[in-house]
Amino acid sequence: MGMRDKYAYAIQTAKGKLQGNAEERDGKLFFKGTVSTEAEKNEIWTAIKTIPTWQQDIVADIQVSGGGSPAATREAKTYTVKAGDTLSGIAKEHLGSAGAYMKIFELNKDQLTDPDKIKPGQVLTLP
Repeated sequence: MGMRDKYAYAIQTAKGKLQGNAEERDGKLFFKGTVSTEAEKNEIWTAIKTIPTWQQDIVADIQVSGGGSPAATREAKTYTVKAGDTLSGIAKEHLGSAGAYMKIFELNKDQLTDPDKIKPGQVLTLP
């Protein structure tokens, strides 16, 4: 079974929302494109996460392009980990202080066991 078959539900969920593509290469499925709202982005991520091995299978760069509704902008902010990222680097870029990395770690204890061990493709909730 190929990645496109394995993630058929996520690909179907992305249709009509994601302006981009889901491309299989090197044994991974790459989602790349833009959506109109944070809610659409979250819906695609929820579909991706229905497969337990998603962290090993998926590389995603899904950006929100539209302003969306005011309710959408109040939803939780997320960040997709890229190769070379660290929690302190993400904290410095998005929260203004590298020392705020523990805030990110605490919010994401459902998927992180150690603040020094993050993986590309993980979607972290930001404070």
